[in-house]
Amino acid sequence: MDTTIFTLPSGLRVIHCHSRSEAAYCGLTINAGTRDEDPEEHGIAHFVEHMLFKGTQKHSIHFINNRLESVGGELNAFTAKEETVIHATILKNDLGKALELIAQLAFAPAFPEKEIHKERVIIIDEINASKDNPAEQIFDDFEERLFSGATIGRPILGNADSLQQINASCLQNFVAQHYHSQNMVLSVVGNFRPHRVEQLAEKHFGAFHNPGNPQARILPEPCATFRETFTRNTFQAHCIIGTRAYALHDTKRIGLALLNNYLGGPASNSLLNSVLREKYGLVYHIESNYGSFTDCGVLSVYFGTDKEQVEQCRDLVFKEFEKLREEPVNSKQLQRIKKQLIGQLTIAADNGEAQMLNQGKSLLIFNKVDSLKRVAEKIEAVTAEQLLEIVQEIFRAEQLSWLIYV
Repeated sequence: MDTTIFTLPSGLRVIHCHSRSEAAYCGLTINAGTRDEDPEEHGIAHFVEHMLFKGTQKHSIHFINNRLESVGGELNAFTAKEETVIHATILKNDLGKALELIAQLAFAPAFPEKEIHKERVIIIDEINASKDNPAEQIFDDFEERLFSGATIGRPILGNADSLQQINASCLQNFVAQHYHSQNMVLSVVGNFRPHRVEQLAEKHFGAFHNPGNPQARILPEPCATFRETFTRNTFQAHCIIGTRAYALHDTKRIGLALLNNYLGGPASNSLLNSVLREKYGLVYHIESNYGSFTDCGVLSVYFGTDKEQVEQCRDLVFKEFEKLREEPVNSKQLQRIKKQLIGQLTIAADNGEAQMLNQGKSLLIFNKVDSLKRVAEKIEAVTAEQLLEIVQEIFRAEQLSWLIYV
């Protein structure tokens, strides 16, 4: 696919990828998330995201809720540890409507006081709903311990006490500090000429330029290994085993992503699924996850099982880690797992929304977007020796932590 990158006079970077679909996808990726909050404003990044939809200096809530949906489109947003994304799916003829609306949400939010209380209650309900789901809550609790004392380890939703302290002034200050053009990327996927995308981007975003002054991110301090079990009175037990891992800019990131996919990726033939589910019938679901941030990362394995089988499952996971350390993947295995990951990425690239989100984050973090061919070349370049080195560094039993709900 043809990709064009340009920068508006305001400093906003824009990337457009051409497609032949009647649908189009656009998103504004903002380099501000949970880890950018001050200690006393836990949850504010997510609170801001909610409040963006509650009115702007130009548009009412009713207008925002109906502008794209009334023509079959969709407007949404999400908050992560290091970014906030406002995105839309529309018919290609409605791109201008979507960009105008996203620009207003990001640069001219009103934060009406009467809506803040309503949304605070809704977010607290969201927090409580998360706590009712142990398979979700355990990930937050694990990362809080893994990054103990650091903002990157805090739950994205915040907590009831911290949310009570957030008012309109707090929200405005957070946006003023972090929502500025040079801290954002506008990503578009659709059947447009590049010049048309540039015209629309300049028309709707060109007038906004907030220089901002975001604080530098602080590398989380090392923390001791932990191995904890808590009683949750649920039918099923839940377990996470993991450790800190490579950051986004680490040259070993591709190798670990390859290993992670082999261990517990989405395919039913993943190593851990083959052993714990297919061979022993101990779990319904098991997965491996690798998340990388600008200066650190997380590698974790999650499974849910009968309470009587937790120890056996945990021992089997450690056993497979040890096998990888003692018996490196052979050339035939290596080619198979490379082909699988490249195939998954190629198929995923046909999803316009996923492509829009991925290229936005890539341009924001790396100031470039690798083609699918280049990504495949990087995966193919990984050697068995490099994978063994990664296994020796990441999967050492003594540095792995775990958290168990029973």
